[in-house]
Amino acid sequence: MWQNSPPGSLYDHIRVASFSLGTDGRIEQWSTRAAELFGITARQAVGRDPQEVFAPLDARRGRHRAEAPFLGEGGPDGRAWTGLVPYQRDGRQQGLAEIYVMPSEDGRGGRAALCVAVDVRALRGIETDIAASEAVFGQSPLGFFFFGTDLTLLRVNESFAQTFGRPAEWHRGRTPHDFLPRQEAERLTAALRQVLDSGKPVSDIQLVGPVPGRSERRRWSVSLYRLHSGSGRPIGVAAIATDVTGRRRAEREAAGVRRNLALLNEAGARIGNSLDLETTARELLAVAVPQFCDLASVDLYQGLLVGDEAPPGLADGSAELRRVAYSSAVTGAPVDADYKPIQVGEVHRYPFHSPCAQALRTAHVQVVPGREGEDGAELGAAVHSTLAVPMVARDMVVGLAQFSRTKGSEPFGERDTALAVELAARAAVCIDNARLYRREHERALILQRSMLPPGDPEAAGIDIACRYLPGNAATEVGGDWFDVIELPGHRTALVVGDVMGRGLRAAVAMGELRTAVRTLAMLDLEPAEVLSALDEIAHGLGRPGGKQSASRGVRGSVRPADLSEVYLATCVYAVYDPVTRRCTVANAGHLPPVLVEVGEPAMLLEVPPGMPLGVGGEPFEETEIELPDGALLALYTDGLVESRDHPLDEGLQAFREALTDPGRPLEDVCDHVLTALDTHHGEDDIALLMARLRGLKPGCVGDWTLPPEPRSVAQARELAREQLETWGLTDLVDTTELLVSELVTNALRYGEGEIRLRLLLDRTLVCEVWDGGLVQPRRRRARDTDEGGRGLQLVGLLSAAWGSRRTPHGKTVWFELSLPDADSPAPDAVEALLSLY
Repeated sequence: MWQNSPPGSLYDHIRVASFSLGTDGRIEQWSTRAAELFGITARQAVGRDPQEVFAPLDARRGRHRAEAPFLGEGGPDGRAWTGLVPYQRDGRQQGLAEIYVMPSEDGRGGRAALCVAVDVRALRGIETDIAASEAVFGQSPLGFFFFGTDLTLLRVNESFAQTFGRPAEWHRGRTPHDFLPRQEAERLTAALRQVLDSGKPVSDIQLVGPVPGRSERRRWSVSLYRLHSGSGRPIGVAAIATDVTGRRRAEREAAGVRRNLALLNEAGARIGNSLDLETTARELLAVAVPQFCDLASVDLYQGLLVGDEAPPGLADGSAELRRVAYSSAVTGAPVDADYKPIQVGEVHRYPFHSPCAQALRTAHVQVVPGREGEDGAELGAAVHSTLAVPMVARDMVVGLAQFSRTKGSEPFGERDTALAVELAARAAVCIDNARLYRREHERALILQRSMLPPGDPEAAGIDIACRYLPGNAATEVGGDWFDVIELPGHRTALVVGDVMGRGLRAAVAMGELRTAVRTLAMLDLEPAEVLSALDEIAHGLGRPGGKQSASRGVRGSVRPADLSEVYLATCVYAVYDPVTRRCTVANAGHLPPVLVEVGEPAMLLEVPPGMPLGVGGEPFEETEIELPDGALLALYTDGLVESRDHPLDEGLQAFREALTDPGRPLEDVCDHVLTALDTHHGEDDIALLMARLRGLKPGCVGDWTLPPEPRSVAQARELAREQLETWGLTDLVDTTELLVSELVTNALRYGEGEIRLRLLLDRTLVCEVWDGGLVQPRRRRARDTDEGGRGLQLVGLLSAAWGSRRTPHGKTVWFELSLPDADSPAPDAVEALLSLY
């Protein structure tokens, strides 16, 4: 079947010319292509001897003649011949032509010839191109292969054959389904068809498949482009294939390194933001799951959680642990490396020979392989590997972190193990910091709370409510304090102070000053005297050797003490007497108390401000005011009314406005004040002490003056008996008569002037004996032969408390008796007397 050859064939590139020779050896036919190649028309060539047509110009002029090797005496000699013949155009030599002479016969049997001529330059160019193409195709390290339009392989080079593991000849006529897995073959076939139809090249198609004789799956990068003939007709698809398995592995390793670095960076940002042990453990798991593993848990030593430095069994890993955190990206119950359910909060131990116990004991990570479950239903069957990582901080193991991966995830490698150790170490340091902080915080809280009065302090003739809010909620330790001190005679000292500074140092200074205040209060000094003594104590705190106002520098000069060592504090000290309804107040640089009387607006007491404690050298003044029953007295620190958001005057005004309804229960008044004012600014500690003054009822006071005569002893006993019977305290009559007799007798013997007897009834019974003597009573131990000297011993045995204090005109000796009830009967005077002998 005849077909028309499309343009762009090989003949168009090499320009083949033809002519024929007759039996006489002359040119019989001359093709148009020959005329174009040699520049000689058919009229000029036909009928002529080819030697004359191709001969050089000088040969034609008869200088010399070359015989054509394919012509005999009478014409073509019947032999095939191939040779080079120079040709010329326009009288100049143009080049060489390769002529192929093919013998032929005419109809009568005569010998003729058909000659085919090609320009040698064009031929050599094609040969060079073919050789270059063969060199690129055959010697290139890249895998070249050609698909025909039917998407079958036409040719592959040796590099391709080596890449895909089969000989080059094996691939001829094959399709992608013959050397690739089904899914990958379908992807490549679709890409080939797309390139063949659209003409648009496709780059970097990633194909994965096995190679014969190798266990590792390989990855190839394939790029496709369409091939065209000289006329532009698509004749197939060419492809370049490169084995990128190593590069892909390196990319995965680099991606793993980047992922690990990103994970460590995230861990540094997210772990340790809280000083809480459980929160820190949960932060570790939030970073690890699911970015690093599928399951994770954290166990901490129970002993360390409760404050022990080195719980028993810590060294050998047998100590109790508590699961504090667990996280999972898969469905299932919490498991450990032995695949036993452990709930969060559960206290447990690992078996001595288990991998987890070994990790705790050796402080080295243990890789625990997965196991196949018998029924495949348990979560352990899904876990293919676990890392048991000891959490080490400051050369001490504080717990164990476990990271597990389930089937389908990439197994743990060396780099993963190193990352797990780093994550656990970072979390361990944060957990240990949290543990140390918790321990120090608890100690500071013990110190702070020990320095504050109980939550519901009580005093005679006063209702009390108090609040303390630390400026730093994380530490709850500060320098503000308040105190309620019961003084003799049912009097009460109310104290509020503020040490300048924050933290543990301020709390320690506060504790020292509070202890000093209580000690001075027990001496029953006047408020101004208490602050003066307290000022001297504060002035000596923080300096070596105690009280020291200056230290010597060079050349004997005196320089001020380092201000960083100076303890400064403000304080208000108020003493309320419920019998007289009078309150004596002294101030050391503190904000004045607020007084609210029934039906009146709140007002600041006019108290001389004084200098802060620790400055030294300045006297303190005191103010005495009479307060009606029902009045409210509020003592506070500056943190309640002072803030960066508003000036002090506005804070004081808001405080007074919050006290406009003092008739409500005192606890409600405290809560209302804290709600109305901005108490959550966190700038300073807040201490608030409120006292509603109600005094002692008139019927609860018995007061008599007795002459300094012996008969006053009997009179005092009679007065005491009558008063106690009136109050219904007959169980205390005998004891009270005995002790009153002893005190009045001592007043007659050692005192001066008139004797005053006073009985006060409130939560306890208080008896006071006043006289004008300055000599304070002293308790001593009487010898067996002594007839006296046992009076104060008897007072100490029978009373709940006793003591003496100075007064402006002498002294007061007092004792206190608890009111009898079913749980605490009245003391037996007879037994007390017998115990003295």
